[in-house]
Amino acid sequence: MIYSDTMTKHVSKVLVGIVLVLVALVVVLVSPLYGSASAQGFWEKVVPENQAQVELSYAPLVKQVSPAVVNIYTTKTVQRRLTMRELMYGRPFGEEGGRSVQNSLGSGVVVGEDGVIVTNNHVIDGADEVVVVLSDRREYPAELILADQRTDLAVLRIDTEGAPLPTLDYANTVGVEVGDLVLAVGNPFGVGQTVTTGIISATARTDVGVSDYAFFLQTDAAVNPGNSGGALVNARGDLVGINTAIFSRSGGSNGIGFAIPSEMVRRVVDAAVNEGTLVRPWLGLKGQSVTFDIAKAQGLERPLGIIVSEVYEDGPADIANLRRGDLVMRIDGREVFDERGLKFLAATKSPGEQVTLEVLRGGITDSISVTLSPPPGTSEAEVILLEGRHPFTGAEVAELSPRLAEELGRDPFESGVLVNRVMRRSYARRVVRSGDIITAVDGQPIKTLDDLDAALDRDSGRWEIEIDRNGRTISGFVNL
Repeated sequence: MIYSDTMTKHVSKVLVGIVLVLVALVVVLVSPLYGSASAQGFWEKVVPENQAQVELSYAPLVKQVSPAVVNIYTTKTVQRRLTMRELMYGRPFGEEGGRSVQNSLGSGVVVGEDGVIVTNNHVIDGADEVVVVLSDRREYPAELILADQRTDLAVLRIDTEGAPLPTLDYANTVGVEVGDLVLAVGNPFGVGQTVTTGIISATARTDVGVSDYAFFLQTDAAVNPGNSGGALVNARGDLVGINTAIFSRSGGSNGIGFAIPSEMVRRVVDAAVNEGTLVRPWLGLKGQSVTFDIAKAQGLERPLGIIVSEVYEDGPADIANLRRGDLVMRIDGREVFDERGLKFLAATKSPGEQVTLEVLRGGITDSISVTLSPPPGTSEAEVILLEGRHPFTGAEVAELSPRLAEELGRDPFESGVLVNRVMRRSYARRVVRSGDIITAVDGQPIKTLDDLDAALDRDSGRWEIEIDRNGRTISGFVNL
């Protein structure tokens, strides 16, 4: 018992000592905070005095950028199918038959103090009326200046009667890196202006099938329906990109959103405001991505660049003496990994500008300057209605050029005569469809409208034709 009492007293003294040490430690840690709180009001909000303090709260940043982000509302009249009840009992009084008005919403960014606003093309596509609501609730009807389906961007203008609007400056997206802090500002689900935060999750996403010029910034900032056309800004309040799409199976945010980089946004806006139309330059080459095996064969440590597989005669690449088999690794110092990325970076320039390609040829790296130019041909192609006694009677056709193919989203290296439209109850409907390319008639290659006219200039009851349909060659004989 004496041993037990002694041990108990010893343990008690140890426990008391530990408690005293912990209390002293807490006092030491809390006392500076308490002194600071009593001196300057620890629980009071204070105005940040430097950039480091600004980054502790997003509030000053949000106040800076939010006035330049707007809500966009559209209305569109669509033809709808009548219900069985309406067919039996008629339409409700005052309702126009077979038509209904659809409302949609999105976001936009003011990029010109005179009322220039950029948004997504899919936000305003087909709209009969577009209304812009500013952050201070002022409303203005909007005029469409330029709509570009290929980049999914549209430029609007509102008339504020001379009152300047707050704008966002374009960020230099060349220096954007994974991990950079970003804010997404928009109008999700029409609940009103909303701000979410995240980071840049990836750059140069070219495998997202949202637009033809895919080179997206990926972010985990929450982006939902209605955010389309809204701003993605960095910690300095500059416009990094326009929020465009999300990857989602439920329709809501799963932390994978995509934004069009501001360098492409700026190019489209400048074209709309200064030129009135968007002319995309091209390099005049085709290429394939570099695999790991190709990289090893080329002496590279990792897959990088594209192998030139075809060069358009007298195009920019041909004039600059690029050849088949060249490996293009960089454009203006920026790495490329596929043809989409190279195409996007070239399209951020204007026709007549020069770009520098870093090319690996025969184990030697060289820098080649290429002067960009528009694809040859015209986008407003001459359309001809074919008549006469032949398999294509009743088909509207146009001669394919690189520029027309580019505008239609086709391969600019395609040649032939494009079937633009096929008239109802015409013989051609048995033979071709809209979008087909007539490549040969009776063994004669068809490159131009003159070639087709010459091939059809005969009276025959049997024709051998060859067409390209979605990359698949279809050939056979037609008897009239």
